[in-house]
Amino acid sequence: MTHVQTELATQPESWRRAAALVDEVRERLPRPGERTAVVGCGTSLFMARAYASLREEAGLGETDAFAASEFPARRRYDRIVALTRSGTTTEVLRLLAEVRGTARTTAVTADPATPVRSAADELVVLDFADERSVVQTRFATTALTLLRAHLGLHSDAVVADGETALKDPLPAGITDCAQFTFLGRGWSVGLAEEGALKMREASLAWTEAYPAMEYRHGPISVTTTGTATWSLGPVPEGLAEQVRATGGLWVAGRLDPLAELVRIQRLALALADRRGLDPDSPRHLTRSVILPSS
Repeated sequence: MTHVQTELATQPESWRRAAALVDEVRERLPRPGERTAVVGCGTSLFMARAYASLREEAGLGETDAFAASEFPARRRYDRIVALTRSGTTTEVLRLLAEVRGTARTTAVTADPATPVRSAADELVVLDFADERSVVQTRFATTALTLLRAHLGLHSDAVVADGETALKDPLPAGITDCAQFTFLGRGWSVGLAEEGALKMREASLAWTEAYPAMEYRHGPISVTTTGTATWSLGPVPEGLAEQVRATGGLWVAGRLDPLAELVRIQRLALALADRRGLDPDSPRHLTRSVILPSS
């Protein structure tokens, strides 16, 4: 069994543990009304986008999400939350150094014995969700679960859906498809983007992700026989029928969007196995991006 298979399978239990941590770490996370920016790189960026959408929709304060390398230096925030599994990512550490003294900073990490420990004002450690695989699964969904729970938006039903996502068969015919599109709305747009990334990293699949309403404004033109379109949550009325009319496979997400992401992770591993790829060693990638000093 690969590292990523093991880490994928332990997500529901990690979600339980993260939700139980909320009272302990509450004061280190954004307070109601704080103008907040959430930053990350790669997978962490997509989790940041999901959380930002959830927090703002809940009416708890203006919340933006940025790639750490693209943070708008002239903007001012009450708090900046950095999501970083390794705690060593160059762009995140540079940003935390640049904003020191201008905003309260919180880092959510899996490894406290890294430079992020002293780079951020506050630290939230999810060491039980750390991973050996380059392809990130468990830490990302666990970090988002903690943040959802902090917003009061997590329940035992989410964990139950995660367990279902691990055991139910993948959609019939999905592994025969050559191209995949993932759709979301609101917070699940970030999860759709993450699903597409997992497919590219682990299985070298041709994948795209869009807000569901935007999919009809051009991207649907590539949908045809041998492609799949997968929704993470509800979609606009009539969209499923439009996809089926192209000859493409339509997959309607029926679980919590976070659990649907687990199903997509499983698909990525199934395709990797079918193509003879090692998902623990994706092409051109490392567990953490550390750039040389300039």
